[in-house]
Amino acid sequence: MKLLLAVLLSTSAALAQQSIPNMQMPSASSSSQAGMQPPTPEPDLLAEAANRAPLTLDAVLATARTHNPTLRAAQAAIAQTAGQAQQAGMLPNPVIGYEGDQIRGGSYGGGEQGGFVQQTIPLGGKLGLRRDVYRAQQHTAKLALDTQQQRIGSDIESAFYTALALQQEIETRKQLSAIAADAALTAHQLANVGQADAPDVLQSEVEQEQAALDTLTAERRYTAAFRQLTAIAGQPDLPLTRLAGDLTGSPSQPPSLDAMLEQSPAVQRADQAVHAAEAQLRSAHREVVPDLTLRAGEQWNNELVRQNPNIAAGAQSFASASIDLPLWNRNQGNIAAGQAAVQQAQAEAHRVRLSLRQSAAPLLEQYNIAAAQTFRYKSDLLPRAQRAYDLYRDRYRQMAAAYPQVLVSERTLFQLRLAYVESLGELWQSAAQLRHFTLNGGLALSENH
Repeated sequence: MKLLLAVLLSTSAALAQQSIPNMQMPSASSSSQAGMQPPTPEPDLLAEAANRAPLTLDAVLATARTHNPTLRAAQAAIAQTAGQAQQAGMLPNPVIGYEGDQIRGGSYGGGEQGGFVQQTIPLGGKLGLRRDVYRAQQHTAKLALDTQQQRIGSDIESAFYTALALQQEIETRKQLSAIAADAALTAHQLANVGQADAPDVLQSEVEQEQAALDTLTAERRYTAAFRQLTAIAGQPDLPLTRLAGDLTGSPSQPPSLDAMLEQSPAVQRADQAVHAAEAQLRSAHREVVPDLTLRAGEQWNNELVRQNPNIAAGAQSFASASIDLPLWNRNQGNIAAGQAAVQQAQAEAHRVRLSLRQSAAPLLEQYNIAAAQTFRYKSDLLPRAQRAYDLYRDRYRQMAAAYPQVLVSERTLFQLRLAYVESLGELWQSAAQLRHFTLNGGLALSENH
């Protein structure tokens, strides 16, 4: 009985001296003294990351702005439409050529040869309208770039806060694993003095192994989240490292649904696509106006105007002007296609608005739920669980409570901490997605979203 009291008091003193976040695994020597076989230690998958400088969210976003390939593609699309707009406003090049008629002269010894210059002049302001089409498309491409930047920001922030929550979960699970190891050691010690049965020992060992497995699983999930984060940033080979951030603060209030509908670059881009289609339709209507073709030249006419002495007609000039008659082809097909394109763009703009409402509704609820949960955990549940643990620990020191009650209250406290971390992660993730107008797909071409 004295040995049992000594074991319990020593365990209580160890618990009292250590705060919950800093509890340590029992040493191998103490395990062997108690007669238990120490479990095989799980590998620390994040050991190498501890020696590297933590990675901040701003650093990841800066990396993405430089290395994410979709941004380069979007910027190239802007340059492409700028070049097309420039080209669409160019006059057709003049044509120069040779013209000959009755070159051998026939019985009159004549023949006409010379050169000409021909120029086609588009009428009806068609060049300006063509240029307006590509300028509208250029504006659409700029909004597509803004949309893609929002997609990347949303994906990166979501992945960052997911990994940051997992990083904090790992720390909590390591502390919980230390508690489970201490419980297993105590169970063995109690069994040695006849105060615990074999099922108690087996149960404590199972909980110890489960805690270690949960820690290992969280570490692997963190590794996967980190790799996803670096892939979106365009630098998949970045070495595994810890993240610098604090989830305990409150994220900025996300915009309202009306504000998102007004400010979303995806909505603005869809509206601009309607303007681009309308510009294309105006250009198609104006294409009916025929072009004016001017032609002028100078030639030498060898036809004799007098035979004795022989005198040729000599140099002579010619000029012509022509236009096409829009009798059969009045650009009917392109006009019909332009009208359909406008209708399609209008339907797409309406679809984008509905899609934003659809995606924002659950995110807003998720944000509100996570905000309520984190508040309750922080203000009510965690303080109560901490108080219960403190009371059980004090009663145990006074031999008025059993040691398993201390462990149960301590385990409950850590489980609530894990739930608190999970709620924090969901809160920051939903806030980030709402701030970026529910957009996602940082590695997908924006035309496909």
